[in-house]
Amino acid sequence: MSDLRVLDNAVYTSLTGPHAGLAESKGRVRRYPVDVSPFAALPDDPGAADWADLAALAGPGVVVPLANGETLRPPEGWEVVMRVAGVQLLGDVVVGIPDDSLVRLTAADVPEMLDLVARTEPGPFLPRTIELGTYLGVRHNGALIAMAGERLHPPGWTELSAVCTDPAHRGRGLATRLVLALVAGIRGRGETPFLHASAGNANAIRLYESLGFRLRHTPTFLGVRVPADEPVAEVNAR
Repeated sequence: MSDLRVLDNAVYTSLTGPHAGLAESKGRVRRYPVDVSPFAALPDDPGAADWADLAALAGPGVVVPLANGETLRPPEGWEVVMRVAGVQLLGDVVVGIPDDSLVRLTAADVPEMLDLVARTEPGPFLPRTIELGTYLGVRHNGALIAMAGERLHPPGWTELSAVCTDPAHRGRGLATRLVLALVAGIRGRGETPFLHASAGNANAIRLYESLGFRLRHTPTFLGVRVPADEPVAEVNAR
């Protein structure tokens, strides 16, 4: 199994590792393009300069989601507008099952994917989120009724995300098929799957645990508002 420490700050290790080509940066701070993912990340030991760089990168008054909020202490002037308890689950013993009946989704499918996400609310999915990895779907009478895909990519790991099913088609095991097919693909690359969920999403956690995912960590997701008088940075794309 790959180094667990890269999961402690998974957004940062993704953006300084396999997803570095997508990263926008200032100093040591990284973020995804805003139409790919809302997340930004600070280094493990952020100082005043790093918070200033985050403020300049995001822009005055903007709310920035941070995934490792339990270790962060925003400076004076920053407002914490959201605090969500989460779980991080490891799939190191989950056995994947390839499924050729699933559809490999592409950029042409994004409008339908955005519609499904709007109706099911699995978490952030934006017009370019599909660029982060493989997305698989299930169609019924031509309509997209379920999907799941890959998001964060710390070295050696791939996060499962956007697992959702149209309410009219739940109870048929579609999420299980999608998750296990993605696990098979991740394993085939020599990587290990993991995922995040809201601590309050008992149904999703129950499903993942039934497939063999196990609790590793209980992160806190923060939404912090940049002070209104901070300068705007010139973005450096990597």
